Amino acid sequence: MQNNETELEAAERRIRNIPRCGAAKRASMEQSFLELLQAIGEDPNREGLLRTPTRAARAFEFLTNGYRQSLDDVVNGAIFESDASEIILVKDIELYSMCEHHLLPFIGRAHVAYIPNGKVIGLSKVARLVDVFARRLQIQENLTMQIADALMKTLHPAGVGVVVEAKHLCMMMRGVEKQNSVMKTSCLLGTFKEDARTRSEFLSLLVGT
Repeated sequence: MQNNETELEAAERRIRNIPRCGAAKRASMEQSFLELLQAIGEDPNREGLLRTPTRAARAFEFLTNGYRQSLDDVVNGAIFESDASEIILVKDIELYSMCEHHLLPFIGRAHVAYIPNGKVIGLSKVARLVDVFARRLQIQENLTMQIADALMKTLHPAGVGVVVEAKHLCMMMRGVEKQNSVMKTSCLLGTFKEDARTRSEFLSLLVGT
């Protein structure tokens, strides 16, 4: 948060700063949602649905804003010289993404670790890197690799380890309808992949409190 702004004001500021997809594309999405309502047998002119195409288009604009952000914009120069040489881990980063197969959400947490090689990245930037790739149509396997690759490319650390665990609504509210299944994926690069002791330490940090 900036200065003395409240949590609500901070959230509103972040929403205002989200890159927009443009009026023409948003209008196209609105038309698509209008046609979807008609296709499923709904009346888009009834009171509860009058503004639904507009609301849904704005929601998708928000949920896919990762397509309109670059790593340089997100990191914004927040890389600093450091003598730190041990594992730096950011646990329990909330993530919300959309399954590219069914356009339904999957919700979970990312755990991101790296071993500095002379430089560290601002703490909040790790979470923002997660959001850049989560706010796209995704499968969890690719999301995990993209987060790890982005941190490796941005910081050039000795190694990167990423674990993502999530629950998928495409499996919970349709199909097999299993409510308690959690998918876990990992991507290990550099020292995390090559050195068993480093990998073991990383995994022990994940299960620690």
